[in-house]
Amino acid sequence: MSTNVIPVGALDFEREVIKADKLVIVDFWAEWCGPCKMIAPLLDEVARELPDKVKIVKVNVDEEQQLAQQYGIYNIPTLLFFKGGTVREQVVGTTAKKVLIEKINSHA
Repeated sequence: MSTNVIPVGALDFEREVIKADKLVIVDFWAEWCGPCKMIAPLLDEVARELPDKVKIVKVNVDEEQQLAQQYGIYNIPTLLFFKGGTVREQVVGTTAKKVLIEKINSHA
């Protein structure tokens, strides 16, 4: 697992995501999900390249079903962009790095 992307659960979600002072992308994923494994290196790269603009965290939907339900996650991977404690954007499925960076810049 990457050191740039932080795993979070229900206990630290509020501290790491809701109360964060910058844009946070939450990656809802699962161990068995192929597309989740495809997007993971991209998220790691973006977290490493833009640490001042964005924090990226991962929520395992199998371990954190309550969080997934709370945010209406039905397909994975799903990326939720949080700013100021609220969801600003959602991306379902994989995406290109360029698209991800454009979205980060539009919210940061």
